Amino acid sequence: MDWDLDQMSREELIVEIRKLRQAIRIHRDRSEHELCWYHPALWGLLPEQADPIPTVPNWPQFMRGCVRYRQSLDEQAPQAPRTSRPYRAQFTRWDSDLLQRAVLERFAGHVGYI
Repeated sequence: MDWDLDQMSREELIVEIRKLRQAIRIHRDRSEHELCWYHPALWGLLPEQADPIPTVPNWPQFMRGCVRYRQSLDEQAPQAPRTSRPYRAQFTRWDSDLLQRAVLERFAGHVGYI
């Protein structure tokens, strides 16, 4: 899946890691209606340790935002598959551990000297 990383030089890997870290920081620093999911385990992969407390919309504003987001998917991705599968209620500790292990294993041979 990540075969492209094997072809990158040290400098290219550093650029890629910086892009990934910046994307995680942007996600971490979201608040209010910009915040989709709260993932401290993902943010824990960054060298700086921060777990910001988001500003959370009240329920009526939140539900209006959810409806608008779903409507935007109909507009922007009308051919996307639909599902009636129920929502899985939480990001479990097992998911968190698996995510951290996968990232650490993938980059173990590449970033030890960064």
